[in-house]
Amino acid sequence: MKSRLTLSAFLLLALALVSCKGGLRGGADASGAASGALIETGELAAVTSKTFVMQRLGQRWNDAKISWMAEHGQSIHAGDTIIQLDPINLTRYITDRETQLETQQAALEKMIVNQSNARSQNENSIRSEEAAYALSKLSMESVRFESERQQRIRQLQFRQATINLQRARRNRELNTIINENDLKIQRIRVNLIEKDIQRTYELLPQLTFISPIDGIFQIERRRRWQPELLTIGNEVDAGQAIARVPDLTWMKVNTSVHENDFLKIRVGQRVTVRLDALPGTDFPGEISSIGRLCHIKNGANRNNSKNIKVFDVEVRLLVSDERLKPGMTVSCEFHTD
Repeated sequence: MKSRLTLSAFLLLALALVSCKGGLRGGADASGAASGALIETGELAAVTSKTFVMQRLGQRWNDAKISWMAEHGQSIHAGDTIIQLDPINLTRYITDRETQLETQQAALEKMIVNQSNARSQNENSIRSEEAAYALSKLSMESVRFESERQQRIRQLQFRQATINLQRARRNRELNTIINENDLKIQRIRVNLIEKDIQRTYELLPQLTFISPIDGIFQIERRRRWQPELLTIGNEVDAGQAIARVPDLTWMKVNTSVHENDFLKIRVGQRVTVRLDALPGTDFPGEISSIGRLCHIKNGANRNNSKNIKVFDVEVRLLVSDERLKPGMTVSCEFHTD
């Protein structure tokens, strides 16, 4: 009798467990069918945003120090100065080069004067040799009736005077060529310094950043892996982003969908965007772009075989609202029905 009661109790318990599992499974299926929508979280960003990057300043300067910038979160209007880099390195270089320019210009002027004096001396030397040549020629003609020995001496003297005159004229030609080349080289030195100074002056406006759009001033981090923002006095390298100004008129959502849901969405599909900060308020949007490559979800460990893989999705909001700010967390309901 006891064995029958025990068996009956065991069968009743087994049936109860089976019925409970069936009820739970049925409830999960019903919930999935009722949802009918795909929901993912994302982050707000401005559709239009201007990023300000430290440019390489010529061939000499790869970094600069921030001397002033607007406050983080400050409202900016088009035409406002938002960042000023310290020009001390450029102005010091300009001063040094201007000193070198004065030295080279003085050397050029001195060279011109010295060459002018040298030309005068050459002309005097040539005139002297021309006089000696003419005198020797007359002397040679005057000894036609003298002894052969005297005539031979006068001929040698005339030949020497001819050689001296030719040498003086040749020296004048060579000195003219040399002087012209020296002047050309010195003028090139002066011209190069002048152009270098001009190019450096043209770099000075690049140290001042002016916003071309209205928006909110956002300072970038010192390094991507550091939470600290850039501050006045920090050095920034060429290619480093200093700040950005997003235009808050139109916003978008950067989000992603699981690889299993990739085929459930399309560009132009309706999306409802909601914010925890604004409960009960829905913002209409639509998918503006879908990534073509699948990748591991941000923050996942790449060495984990169970990583979630997603496709990036951009959702464009169809309404403008001043309450929407970049960086706010939102949920996106993709209407797949």
